[in-house]
Parts: sequence; C-alpha cells; structure tokens
Amino acid sequence: MTNLAIFDLDNTLINTDSDHAWPQYLMKKGLVDIEYTRAQNDKFYRDYQQGRLNIDEFLAFHLAPLSRFSQEELAVMHREFTAEFIEPFITPMQRTLVDSHRAAGDELLVISSTNEFIISPICGLFGIDNIIGTQLETGADGRYTGRYIGTPSLKEGKITRLNEWLAARGQTLADYETVYFYSDSKNDLPLLRKVSDPVAVNPDEVLAAEAAEKGWPVLYFK
Repeated sequence: MTNLAIFDLDNTLINTDSDHAWPQYLMKKGLVDIEYTRAQNDKFYRDYQQGRLNIDEFLAFHLAPLSRFSQEELAVMHREFTAEFIEPFITPMQRTLVDSHRAAGDELLVISSTNEFIISPICGLFGIDNIIGTQLETGADGRYTGRYIGTPSLKEGKITRLNEWLAARGQTLADYETVYFYSDSKNDLPLLRKVSDPVAVNPDEVLAAEAAEKGWPVLYFK
C-alpha cells in the first residue's frame, strides 16, 4: 500500500503566510487602498491565529481584488509576488521534507485554507501537483468573480475537501497504509486528529500543547 503525505502550506512548507502576504504585495504595488487593506488584513490574520476567523467575511475581502484583473495579469503579478514574498521564506529543510516523501514513493498532497490561485504556483515550487485550496468562481469571461465555490478548506472543511478529493479518485483514507499530515496551526487539529501520523511544524501554542500531550513529532523550520 502507498502512503499519503499531506502538507499544510502557510508556516509549514513556507515560513510565512501567503494569504496575509498577498495583500501586502497589492499594497506595495499601489493596487489597493493601503490604510483599509492593512487594517483588514491584520485583523483577519489575528482572527485566524486565534481560531475565530469568519471565513465568509475574510474571503469577501481577500477575493475582491482578483476580479479586477485578467488571468494573464494575475499570472504576472503572482510571479512577482512569489519571487519577493514567498521564495525567501522556503528553507532547504522544507524542500528536503517533501523530497524525502517523494523518494519513498508516497503520494503528495497540499491542503490549505488559502485559495487555489495563490497556492497552486507555490506548490509547483515543490513539485506537488495534488492541491486542495479554497476554490474560486470564474465568470464567462474567465476572470475571477470575487466569490468562492464549494466548502472552504478551513478547520473541518479540510476533512470535507479531503474526502471529496479521495472520492473522486475512488479512494478513502483506508486505501493508504500511513497518512501523514504536517501543520502548524490549531485550526488544523480536526484533520491532525484524524490521520495516522500527525506532525506539528512550527506549532502555535495550542498545537504544541496537544502535540506534547499525545507524543506527536514536532519540527521547527524557522
């Protein structure tokens, strides 16, 4: 049987939060109202860290700017964003972790609450093709509408989306001998408690306490 290695992205495979960094990029480029965007971005980031993020309010704020640009424009913007705001926050240890699972023949999957527009190119830096992020609606013109579709992959939503991904492949978790999940956040405790081999990475205080109580491995990449 094959093993499944699941990775969170933000503050796990990268030592930053791409959801929080994208508005910072937009502010630096002068593409959004700086005062409003900074206040909202920081508020939602604090809410996420405290485990009380209103996902609908956050996504309404976060996705609205995407609707103003074509896919071609966004692709150029994302390359700039990745070069400045993401790549400097990837360590050799994080790449080695992914490569070790690839070398072992494990199936690789990233599951993140961050939307697929942001995470897909970042996952490409690790050579990971299986990607679950919050799904975005596109209009007839091919542009993002600023709305999401389906279940956001946050908290228990990660379990829902994982099961949907498995079902589309004709699988369940039982089809894998070992299922790893690497994450930094208490928001991911529902899925961490479900897999056979949870691993805390750069854990927040709540996750660190549970990892210590249950004897989960802990990795530090920062």
